[in-house]
Amino acid sequence: MERWQGKVAVVTGASSGIGAATVTALAKAGMITIGLARRVERVEELKNDLPDGVRARLHAIRCDVTKEEDIMSTFREIVAKYGGVDVLINNAGVARSTVGVLDANNTQALRDVIDTNLMGLALCSREAYQSMKKRSVDGHIIHINSILGHYVLPIGTLNVYPAAKYAVTALTETMRHELRLAGTKIKVTSISPGLVRTEIIPNSMGDTPILQAEDIADAILYALGTPPRVQIHELTIKPVGEEM
Repeated sequence: MERWQGKVAVVTGASSGIGAATVTALAKAGMITIGLARRVERVEELKNDLPDGVRARLHAIRCDVTKEEDIMSTFREIVAKYGGVDVLINNAGVARSTVGVLDANNTQALRDVIDTNLMGLALCSREAYQSMKKRSVDGHIIHINSILGHYVLPIGTLNVYPAAKYAVTALTETMRHELRLAGTKIKVTSISPGLVRTEIIPNSMGDTPILQAEDIADAILYALGTPPRVQIHELTIKPVGEEM
């Protein structure tokens, strides 16, 4: 992580779960870390458990990634205040598991998932790339994907979540080729966890093996810490004993 000391990392969906663990880990690793969230006060609260030096590196900006105007104004603010983006972690995600794809009157539930998990990711990546390109930065874009982005479980409560995550898998490769053909050395990585203890996972999981958010933050640090010549295309992480 030495090459990222003092560089700017942006994390979407930073108010809880993987996002909260990630902004904390990146700030501790020496990066100027900006957590984007609708519940921005929860990102600010994360500072309470950090040492003074680390606390000063963690910042929060209110941003709803389903709204392009929010994304555009947020990235303009990041450029104005911090110079630009060196690392982007696309973590924001929602699931609407109580609403089926074929249920009546489900349009908003479908749009919520697509707009957050796919369109928000694409637009944030676009703005981060433009910042990197303008400053000739060999940055890194990381998508928090899912094992459901590679196969669909035989259950009927997944909504369009797997479809959106499959799209993230394809988009990762699409972006990799665009970055390659543009002659950049910007990296793009997909990290696909199994079950992770977050707010979108019900508490009634029994003895089901489950990862902690910090496990995914550690994987992000690993991918970022690879030498400039190394690119992790896909990293799958499962808890020991997971049946899926």
